[in-house]
Amino acid sequence: MKIFVSAFLFLVFFTSITNAQEEVSFKAPDGITISADLYKGQPNDTYVLLFHQAGYSRGEYRETAPKIVKIGFNCLAVDLRSGEEVNNVLNKTAKQAKAMGKPTTYIDAEQDMIAAIEYAYKINKKPVVLVGSSYSASLSLKIAKNNPKVKAVIAFSPGEYFSSINLNIQKEITGLKKPVYATCSKIEYPFMSTILKGVPAENKSVFKPGGDKKGIHGSRILWKSSDCSREVWFDLLRFLSKQK
Repeated sequence: MKIFVSAFLFLVFFTSITNAQEEVSFKAPDGITISADLYKGQPNDTYVLLFHQAGYSRGEYRETAPKIVKIGFNCLAVDLRSGEEVNNVLNKTAKQAKAMGKPTTYIDAEQDMIAAIEYAYKINKKPVVLVGSSYSASLSLKIAKNNPKVKAVIAFSPGEYFSSINLNIQKEITGLKKPVYATCSKIEYPFMSTILKGVPAENKSVFKPGGDKKGIHGSRILWKSSDCSREVWFDLLRFLSKQK
């Protein structure tokens, strides 16, 4: 396993990655057209669904998705209706939702995530891996608990972002028995640990930035600009290698 991870880290950080994405779209239950970037691997590769943090778009994963594809996955980076723009990529789903007068709170984005699961599952009939960032990390955990089309979750900075509607994520995910990988910035770690208390120890892998590393909120911890991106990638790859 160490040889596999070390070899991949060389590929990820020291060779060029040129996977081109294809923009696709599908419908949410309320009629909104959801925009997403599809990064293709092999037809039978498991799909990894990439959901962004608040105020962002599918552009959050422009740097990350090609790296995941390179180790044997397909990726679908989705514009959720609660978001705006990042890395010069406009959130088209959010733009349309606002134009149609649809609500765009965090919880409203849950239906977009479920629609994305259905879209990816129909392609090769294999359960998917969910990757969530901030509010979408919490929703990914919530959805995964009872959805048979989800096989695992990668959660970056999950939190209690739904107190205004009396939705407690810790309670919602207690008893989640699917593989979970979770990480966050060092300052967020105590809060994340509390949320994950109800997930059995044998089902979760947790990374805490060590030493003088601070980490950063959401999936940006994987970006090259993060002070612990290599450490997180090394740890995450061991988890991903078991989800194919």
